Amino acid sequence: MEPLTPEVIRSSFVNCSKGEAARLPLPAKLPSTRWEELDFLGWSDPGAPGAAYLVTPWRGELRGLVLRVGNAAGRGGRKNMCTLCLTTHSSTDVTLMVARRPGAAGRNGNTVGTYLCTDLACSLYARGLKRPARAQPAETLSEEQKVERLLENLDTFVRRVVT
Repeated sequence: MEPLTPEVIRSSFVNCSKGEAARLPLPAKLPSTRWEELDFLGWSDPGAPGAAYLVTPWRGELRGLVLRVGNAAGRGGRKNMCTLCLTTHSSTDVTLMVARRPGAAGRNGNTVGTYLCTDLACSLYARGLKRPARAQPAETLSEEQKVERLLENLDTFVRRVVT
């Protein structure tokens, strides 16, 4: 992923107003972000536990999505899988995140939800740069193939939100 400035990040959001985008908090570690390891920039709002954000290049344009964290996680003993990177976590490390659709559809309450890694570090999990607490099922895919799968799943999620 190419490095992004705060202005570019704020202007990328498609499912909130320009005023909301101007007020949303940016990631604290933005200056030290290792962009070459990311397929999307994802972060949670420490001041608002139910808010998260995702910014990604999508079909030639940068798209930002405001996400709302779904209801509290289930029982800690369950395993859940992120729909982007397919990493298996305990139920507290995978969260239902919901994006309001842009425009009139979103104002009418239409949303798209999916289960994501709570820390939004999917790119790092796909590259083996971060390890989940749980043992993972054996896979025969290469790192490159895992990243490609992540990109396909991300494309599907963004498409479902914006179209």
